[in-house]
Amino acid sequence: MIFKKVILSSLLTLFFTNGIVHAQDIIDLWQDQAMPYHIDSNVKEYKKNCWEGKMCVYNVVKPTLTIYRAQGINSGKAVIILPGGGYETLAITHEGYEVAEALAKQGITTAVLKYRLPNPKTSTNPSLTPFADVRESIKLLRKMKELYGISSGDIGVLGFSAGAHLATVASLWPSQNSAENPDFSALIYGVTNLNKINKKWLEDTLYFEPLNNQQIAQNTLLNLVTSQTPPAFLAHAIDDDICHYTESTFYSEALSKKGVDAELHLFPKGGHGFGLGRQVDGSDQWLDLAANWIKRL
Repeated sequence: MIFKKVILSSLLTLFFTNGIVHAQDIIDLWQDQAMPYHIDSNVKEYKKNCWEGKMCVYNVVKPTLTIYRAQGINSGKAVIILPGGGYETLAITHEGYEVAEALAKQGITTAVLKYRLPNPKTSTNPSLTPFADVRESIKLLRKMKELYGISSGDIGVLGFSAGAHLATVASLWPSQNSAENPDFSALIYGVTNLNKINKKWLEDTLYFEPLNNQQIAQNTLLNLVTSQTPPAFLAHAIDDDICHYTESTFYSEALSKKGVDAELHLFPKGGHGFGLGRQVDGSDQWLDLAANWIKRL
């Protein structure tokens, strides 16, 4: 049984909040399967502070899924968080664990995917390695939906920055196995538009080579939106100087033109990488808005 295997192979992490013990299951993503595109190497994972004193993880070669059970009234919904980091690191704390804890308190089962980072030394196909991990994480969580009380069966992806790009790709490159496809996406200061800057970024950090014509077509994401694309929640700060806010407005408009539900929130200030957000500039409003949207789906 998949439940027994997962429980036995997972690690149980406990922490205390106001005297209450909460637990997360940390699961090896591929368990006893061969990891696609994997190359044995001497590359070692490590962590260090990288963003306003928050911890990031580098050189991820062994992906895991850290699952937070819904607290209080269980909405029956679930979301997999994809931290950002430009495909060079994972902002695993402020765009991962902190957000998961906050959403779990809103009654949403939440899982943080520590996905493999693209690296020619560790992968035969770097560009598809993170994508393969996302698909597997969705399929794995679906198999465990009864265990975690995901009664609606709805499982989405929530990404930040590069993680939002990955979430968008997962929404627009559907698998023939429907269990691997997200039911919705939440895109926080994400990348959706293949302009010159984004094209160079993908070539330098994801593909490690110039994009050919086929790859350009596959990554012109706005052209891939159809009436079957999952609905999306989008949040962005207008003063974001790394990923322009029109990345979100363009995608929202493309969805709306196809009759797909899209909820867009723009904040005057917040910059890039605000994670849970800040009360001082209003960017902290996005999480309550996203939770409300997810529960209304």
